[in-house]
Amino acid sequence: MSDTVLGIQYDGGVLIACDQSNARSILLYQTNIDKIKELTSHTMMGVSGPNCDLVNFTEYIEKNLNLYELENDGTKLSTKAQANFCRNTLATALRKGPYQVDVLLGGYDTVKKQAELYFMDHLAALQKVSYNAQGYAAYFCLSIMDRDYIKGLGYDDALEIMNKCIKALHKRFLLSQPNFIIKIVDKDGVRVVSVGADPADT
Repeated sequence: MSDTVLGIQYDGGVLIACDQSNARSILLYQTNIDKIKELTSHTMMGVSGPNCDLVNFTEYIEKNLNLYELENDGTKLSTKAQANFCRNTLATALRKGPYQVDVLLGGYDTVKKQAELYFMDHLAALQKVSYNAQGYAAYFCLSIMDRDYIKGLGYDDALEIMNKCIKALHKRFLLSQPNFIIKIVDKDGVRVVSVGADPADT
């Protein structure tokens, strides 16, 4: 897919970056959308795919997680449980009306005091990873991540790797993706690190 999603788990949190372009066929509609959905206070997912599936899938997951919390006296699902719920949703839809989405889901487990990152594709494969990339960006970025990633690295090092990946895409990728949004999730919750174009400015 032409969308880009990058994810890196570091010691104490997860960084996820997405391009902000909304395109279909030969048309570019926007360069300021936000493809990283905050699911709960301590989980988020970056999604690539057609805008209709992106919005439908992320909102369906978010609302069902909120419903679970309301029905179970405020009990929140762990990051792993949320990833498995997403995977089950993709698998159930696979033979009905498939979601054409690829996902990186990151979260911080406030009970275990650790961060987790999960890879999912449109065929409902699920794998816990330390770093990954979705879309054509993987051809450019996985080699950078393989070379520079060290287990237990800190926030600054993870952000540097992320910026190296974005710089490589700007320099070498055929498609123009001028703007990227980067978000972080750690013990303090989900927040924006940097944004290329304001998603609210539509």
